[in-house]
Amino acid sequence: VAGVFGQDVPQTTDEKRAFLLKNRIALWDVIASCEIEGSSDQKIKNAAANDLTPILNTADIQRIFVNGRRAEQYFHKLILPKIGRNAHYLPSTSPANAAMKLEQLIQKWSVIRRPME
Repeated sequence: VAGVFGQDVPQTTDEKRAFLLKNRIALWDVIASCEIEGSSDQKIKNAAANDLTPILNTADIQRIFVNGRRAEQYFHKLILPKIGRNAHYLPSTSPANAAMKLEQLIQKWSVIRRPME
């Protein structure tokens, strides 16, 4: 995301928080809790959704993006029915997504800077 905004990658928690605030980005995980072996999204079981309604009811959230296909699948299954708002898919930034080079990811993710259509 720092590459999309042409900024240095924040390192500390405070720098990351400042980066997000400066660029008007809110982060919220699709899954609040689950059972998982290791860190593979393919091993997720018994996923429970994060409730997005509090943030959507109090903040001017104009667009929602998901990071990767699994997040998109869980969003459609667990969250979309409750909030009635769709999310835009973006390719995963996980190191496991070796199919895309950093420059390609920056190009695809640049949609977050574009005005709403």
